[in-house]
Amino acid sequence: MKRSGIADLPLHYGYVPAWLAERMAKLGLAVVENIVLDYGRDEVLRRLSDPFWFQSLGAVMGMDWHSSGITTSVMGALKRSVNQHSKELGIYICGGKGNHSRRTPEELIKVSETTGLDGNHLVKCSKLSAKVDNTAIQDGFQLYTHNFILSSSGKWAVVQQGMSAQSKTARRYHWHSEQLTSFVNDPHTFIYGQNTGSILNMADKQADSSRKGIMQIAGENPDTMLKEIGKLTMPAHHDVRAKDVDLKRLGAVLWLAHEKQPKDFEGLLQLQGLGPRTLQSLALVSEVIHGTPSRFKDPARFSFAHGGKDGHPFPVPTKVYDETIGVLQTAIHKSKLGLNEKNEAIRRLTQVAQRAEENFTPNANFDKVIEEERHNSWKYGGRTVFGKAQPPKQQQLKLF
Repeated sequence: MKRSGIADLPLHYGYVPAWLAERMAKLGLAVVENIVLDYGRDEVLRRLSDPFWFQSLGAVMGMDWHSSGITTSVMGALKRSVNQHSKELGIYICGGKGNHSRRTPEELIKVSETTGLDGNHLVKCSKLSAKVDNTAIQDGFQLYTHNFILSSSGKWAVVQQGMSAQSKTARRYHWHSEQLTSFVNDPHTFIYGQNTGSILNMADKQADSSRKGIMQIAGENPDTMLKEIGKLTMPAHHDVRAKDVDLKRLGAVLWLAHEKQPKDFEGLLQLQGLGPRTLQSLALVSEVIHGTPSRFKDPARFSFAHGGKDGHPFPVPTKVYDETIGVLQTAIHKSKLGLNEKNEAIRRLTQVAQRAEENFTPNANFDKVIEEERHNSWKYGGRTVFGKAQPPKQQQLKLF
């Protein structure tokens, strides 16, 4: 386990309504297709092994920005949509939650039969990654979901999650084969969960001497090692607060979308005609596709693209969500035909927003922004698990 830090994921027992699950699958596929087109299929694996990017993806897809439910919902949506295009994309997603996780070996063997990859080796990697996180690391979390993602090149990533009924929290574990040299010497790219104190970690490289001692005594390889790890806490509060986001980055996106029009920026003419609210969502989705790792330290910011299914920070704007998906799908289709202008415009959108950050000073209107989003939610087809947003009775509010 690398000293990359850990974070709290409060357990949520809600469900994903069909209207959101369908959109999550479409947006997830569009994001993956864009990454494959621009950066290659193995980049998808690297992104999935980054917990901050993964949490940001879940937030931009309309899931609760801080909860454990992002893991199973995002992977479920990706598996449903991406696997239908596996041959074209070269990406295969196996496993899942509960009984689906136990079918991972069978699914990997089937993939190996169509790709020519070593299925037995992939099954071994899948089982070992689960064994390490469920047995070699005794941190009080019992695995209940396991996803094994591989590319046609043979590289793979694992996203799996454990639950602690006692602390009512979850811990998510990320693996990446490109960075893996041993299953018992710091194999993880990240472990994402609440810091509950000292844990028994039998996969730490610093415990090599302990492993040798145990081998001498019991003839087994596992080791014991107590380790203090860094801490990144995902808060238990459900609402999104100013302290949860980078206000300068969020403010620059809102300014770009609502104060400037695409025609004001050279190279964004392909996006002309989009409303400011869709441009706001598209800018955040563009960052998920094209942003560098340092851009994902505040996953809550990406919930300002499509809200959250429980209404935080605001109801999911289904009309905006559908228009965002439509823009991405059109750009992908044209790009495959050799017409890259629209796809390049989407890429430049995040670059323009980042340039706007340089001299941007955020104001104290964070709560007013959320209030305005909720006020206008009914116009954008706002929905939550509790129902559709209704028109407010009070007077129109001002965003700036």
